[in-house]
Amino acid sequence: MFEVFWQFFKLGWISFGGPAAHIGYFQRHFVHKLGWIPQDRFASTLALCQFLPGPASSQLGFALGYQRAGLFGALAAFIGFTLPSFLLMLGLALAGNTWASQPAALAIVTGLKLFAVVVVADAVLSMAKQFCSQQNTLILAVLSAALLWLFPGLATQFIVLVAAALVGIALLKVEPAEHTQALGVNWPFLLLFFGLLVLMPLLSLTDTAAIFADFYQAGSLVFGGGHVVLPLLQSTLPETLSEDVFLTGYGAAQAMPGPMFSLASFLGAELYPSAPILGALAASFGIFLPGFLLVLALQNSWHALASKPILAGAVRGINAAVVGLLLSALYQPLFVSSVTNAPALAAAAIGLLALRTLRCPVLMLIPVFMLLGFWL
Repeated sequence: MFEVFWQFFKLGWISFGGPAAHIGYFQRHFVHKLGWIPQDRFASTLALCQFLPGPASSQLGFALGYQRAGLFGALAAFIGFTLPSFLLMLGLALAGNTWASQPAALAIVTGLKLFAVVVVADAVLSMAKQFCSQQNTLILAVLSAALLWLFPGLATQFIVLVAAALVGIALLKVEPAEHTQALGVNWPFLLLFFGLLVLMPLLSLTDTAAIFADFYQAGSLVFGGGHVVLPLLQSTLPETLSEDVFLTGYGAAQAMPGPMFSLASFLGAELYPSAPILGALAASFGIFLPGFLLVLALQNSWHALASKPILAGAVRGINAAVVGLLLSALYQPLFVSSVTNAPALAAAAIGLLALRTLRCPVLMLIPVFMLLGFWL
């Protein structure tokens, strides 16, 4: 369990760039470097997390920890990956945000965002090699990316995944698996998810319980990750928080490593100024918990379904579409916000060459890109 915590804790400090970059870090670290999970299992788990509400990359990390070391491993993965951004956002709420506007901080963030482009590009190439080896799957991946470039948004993403599953059933049939696991939903976790969603607003008798209930509701209903959760929180949280506070937290969360949902720790501290740490914990626990309960409830049934001959083709289609989703995210928001001139493009290309072909360690490239941020 400590090994799980330590591996995710290290990634929590360097995983800049949002969900797509996190997936790239996870894929490179846990599939290729450590060999904790095979590529097909990784892709199947990722496909499940794309369908569920909540932060897909954090849910993916939670699921990877669970598959490695059970429930305690899942908790260790979540705490390890989220703790750095939680501490940074809490510190911002306690100390103010003046440091985030300092030139040195902006330069470092610029370099790390550019490195996130390199990581995601490497993940796209690796997953395309694995899941788009046939003409049909390659076409499916490119069309998925094209649709998301033309019509960005959560609705398009959902339509793409459903359409890819249908195409997979029709065109990507596979041989039946020799051994298939039993199909089953973990009902206690699913019932707990719905029970908390219904009951917590009725039992919000204290400030911390009210904060937990508000953020739990947001985490249960938001699809599409941290960029979508902001307007939902604005409509559900008390009016005591000004729009300036929301935008400050939102902007800071984008500059932090780790999950965008770390915004909750900042807002929780602002909502409960008399006990900011308690408020931050209640908000963070509330917003992450719904997605984790759904992962625990459905991941076994999802993997069992993925092994059935009828739906194995659907999973292959979804895997190809996930490659397209990553490819679309490589352009927007990563490439658009990070590669703003020719030197940045040259640095990203050389970084990809160093990472993918020359096999330079990630921990060696990170300080290089941090220094490049000052030049750029």
